[in-house]
Amino acid sequence: MKLLKIKDNSQQKKESFSHIKNLTGKIADKTLEQIEREGIFVFPEIVRDSEDLTQDQMILQSVNDAYRTGNVIGFLGCGDERLIIESRFSGDGEDYFFQYLLDKVLDFPNIVDLESDANQNNRLFNFLLFLFPQYLKTAMRKGLFKKYIRCRYNDGNVKGTIDVARHIEKNTPFTGNVAYSQREFSYDNSLMELVRHTIEYIKRKPYGNKLLVKVKDEVKLVIDATPGYEPYDRQKIIEENKKNAVRHAYFKEYLALQRLCLLILRHQKHQIGTGSKQIYGILFDGAWLWEEYINLLIEDIFYHPMNKGSKGAQRLFEGNVGLIYPDFISRNSEMRIIADAKYKPIDNIGNRDYLQVLAYMFRFDAKTGYYLYPEAGGSDDLKLRMNRGSTYEANVSPRNDITIIKHGLKIPMDAPDYSCFATRMGDFEHEFRCAFSPNPVYAVTENLIN
Repeated sequence: MKLLKIKDNSQQKKESFSHIKNLTGKIADKTLEQIEREGIFVFPEIVRDSEDLTQDQMILQSVNDAYRTGNVIGFLGCGDERLIIESRFSGDGEDYFFQYLLDKVLDFPNIVDLESDANQNNRLFNFLLFLFPQYLKTAMRKGLFKKYIRCRYNDGNVKGTIDVARHIEKNTPFTGNVAYSQREFSYDNSLMELVRHTIEYIKRKPYGNKLLVKVKDEVKLVIDATPGYEPYDRQKIIEENKKNAVRHAYFKEYLALQRLCLLILRHQKHQIGTGSKQIYGILFDGAWLWEEYINLLIEDIFYHPMNKGSKGAQRLFEGNVGLIYPDFISRNSEMRIIADAKYKPIDNIGNRDYLQVLAYMFRFDAKTGYYLYPEAGGSDDLKLRMNRGSTYEANVSPRNDITIIKHGLKIPMDAPDYSCFATRMGDFEHEFRCAFSPNPVYAVTENLIN
C-alpha cells in the first residue's frame, strides 16, 4: 500500500505526491462539489450545511510547484494508494486534536488513528457507521418520511387497478378474489426500509447497540413504521433507492441519510475501494467542527446564530435587507462583543476577515471583536487597534475604543496519550474562557490596522 500523510492548512511539494500520482490526479485542483459527485462522503454536506466549506473549495490546490490544503481533514483512497489529511496539530502518528473535536461535537469513539489499522478500508467504513446516528437524528426532525407506494392485493374488495396477469395466475379457477393494486401514502416505503436495513446491520456490530442508544427513540419510530421489513429484501431495497433518490427540497436531510445508508449497506457486497479506478473516502470540515466545539465552550456567554439551521438570523439594514449570521454575539448587551471562530492559522486571518467582523461590530454597536482560533505555540493574544485619520493628511493614529483581538486556544502538542491530551485541553479551555470575564488576566501584544 502506498500512503502519504499531510496536514490541513499547509503546503507540500508536488514531488512528494509522486508515489500516489493516480489518486492525486483524480483530486488535485478539483472542487469539493466535483469530488463529492465521484463518491467522496463530505461531512457536513458542503453546499447546504457548511458556511466554511464552499462548493468551489479544493482539497489540493496547485500553487506553483506545491499543493496547498485547506480546512478539510480526512481520508482518501484509490486502488492501493491512500492519502490521509490530518489536523495540523497531529504528531507522532496520532491526531488527538481531531479525535477530541469529533468526541466533543459528534460523540465519536476513538477511531482517528487511521494508519494503525492494517485494513484502511475498514477504518474508513467505521467513520460511516459512527456518522449514522447524527444523520438519522437530523433527518427525523422532519418526521418520518412518507411517500406514495403501489400496494398489491388479492381479495374481494377491489379499490384500484386490476392486475389481469396476476389475477389469472392466482385466481384460476375463480374463487371470489381479484388481484389488483393501488397507490397509497405510506411510511413503509423503500427509503424507510433502507434506514431499517441499516439499523439492523449496525445492531449486529459489537458496538452497534451502544452506537444506536444515542438515537433509541428515532430507531423505535423507524422499526414501528416498517412492518414489512424482511432481511432477504436488502438488495432489492438498495437497488430501489439507487434509482430513486429523494428529490423534494423539504426532505434534503433524508437525501443525505439515504446516501449514507447506501454507502454502509453496499460496503458489505462491494468493499469500499474495490477496483483500481474507484476513488473513495470521507472528509470532515475542520472549520465546522471547530465552530461547533467553540460554541460548546462559550454558549453561556455568547449567542450562536446558525446559518444551516436558519436560527438567529440578523439583518444589516431595515426592511429585512442584508441577511447575516455572525458566529457569536455576546449575551451582555451593555458591553457587546462580536466573536468569529476561525480554524485558520493566526497569520492567515486578515483582509476580508477584518472587514467582516468590523461590519458586524458596527451593526451591533460593539467596541470589541474576537477571532477565536486554535494555536500550538501558546503565544500571547494579538490586539489590533483601529486607526483613525488619513495618510493624505498625515494624521493616522490608533483609536482606543475599537479593538479586535486574536485569541487562541492552546492545543497540546506533546501529550503521551489521548487521556493526557484531554486533561490538558480542559486546563487550556478554562484559560481560554477567562478572556471573557469582566477582568480578564492575560497578556496582549498590540498592533495597528494600517
